[in-house]
Amino acid sequence: MDKLCRIRDLQRAVMRFEADFEAHYGISLNEGMTLCSLSRCEKMCPGELGEALGLTPSNMSKVLRSVESKGLAVREMCCKDRRQFFYSVTPQGRRLLETLDCQSLELPAPLQEWLNRE
Repeated sequence: MDKLCRIRDLQRAVMRFEADFEAHYGISLNEGMTLCSLSRCEKMCPGELGEALGLTPSNMSKVLRSVESKGLAVREMCCKDRRQFFYSVTPQGRRLLETLDCQSLELPAPLQEWLNRE
């Protein structure tokens, strides 16, 4: 039972951090992690991104639509298979990534404790 309560506390801490992150930067944590993953590769397909972030195809699709509509990522058709799409970060997305500084946001205690264990 104690572990379940600690997991609940950690989940609440992540939710608080995500709310602060979104209020400060105007993007969700999933959008930020998507841009971060895309910035490390020239381009990625939705399946690769979803796997890297642990998101379902449906959730990944929503996040990609959102970053694309905000002008932070761009979708391109694969030249070999026109059914396949790839995503990459736009210059606007790269500029936003440069401003992201999670150190400037207060980490809730359960998250801070968990991160300090590593």
